Amino acid sequence: MLKVLDHLEEWIIALLMGGATIIIFVAVAHRYATGLPIPGVQDWLLGLNMSWAQELCIYMFVWMAKFGAAYGVRTGIHVGVDVFINQLGPRKRAFFVLFGLLAGALFTGIVASMGAHFVWEIAHTSQTSPDLEVPVWIPYLAIPLGSSLMCFRFLQVAWSFFRTGELPHHDHGHVEGVEKIADVDVIPVAIVPDLHPKEVLPRGHPRREDQ
Repeated sequence: MLKVLDHLEEWIIALLMGGATIIIFVAVAHRYATGLPIPGVQDWLLGLNMSWAQELCIYMFVWMAKFGAAYGVRTGIHVGVDVFINQLGPRKRAFFVLFGLLAGALFTGIVASMGAHFVWEIAHTSQTSPDLEVPVWIPYLAIPLGSSLMCFRFLQVAWSFFRTGELPHHDHGHVEGVEKIADVDVIPVAIVPDLHPKEVLPRGHPRREDQ
């Protein structure tokens, strides 16, 4: 079940990011293309209403940020200052780490509760967004949903740390899909003095002088 939630979280973030990027590109291209004096095409472009693009992108980035924050808690990519914590003993360090995780869960839980109450109240009104003209409770739904997921991730990490003593760690030098080359896969070579400096020969070659 958690694997499904993890993949769903990643797909939502990726789709929102990709969709917002495409919409922004189309809106900018439309804005510049309407200034081109091309008969027929210019009138057609001016007839297209793209005023909704900016508002939609703002809402998409808000949703992406809320779910991205929960993803950051799960994978450990949030920036944290742990210089003082790491100087403590194991028991004291574990206490403060758990305290911080539970404090994060409490805070996001309160935000989720207040956000849900706000969405419930505004859903009983007729307020709509200026350009998209959709009920405003739909964009604001990102607050309780994203905060609830973030609260769950804090509790998940806290429980995992309580059982194993390890926190999720993200390697910023790692690229997804690229495997690390093992040392045995690297062929040792040497520079031959009588050749161009960029020319090398593998070990075992009869012209190698360092054998």
